[in-house]
Amino acid sequence: MAAADDDRRIPRQASSLEVNEAEDGLVVYDPAHEMVHHLNESAALIFDLCDGSRDVAAIARVVGEAFRLDPPPRDETLAGLRELEDQELISWDAQ
Repeated sequence: MAAADDDRRIPRQASSLEVNEAEDGLVVYDPAHEMVHHLNESAALIFDLCDGSRDVAAIARVVGEAFRLDPPPRDETLAGLRELEDQELISWDAQ
């Protein structure tokens, strides 16, 4: 898939997840798969931004602002999103 195509994809958190804050990120329980996931601070921010209203580029911009990174960390954000997808914590909507 081309980079421009990735940038237009919109991630959304999987339904039925139980999300709790932890000192250093989030603890996410997925009852459908009986799995517990611990997300560090950056993964937690990316996950929180997966509300169906932002595409990859917008999420990367917010991550860049949060961690004072210029340019926005597009590739790293996309890698984090793919890891969340692999763990079945997010899915993708087309824009």
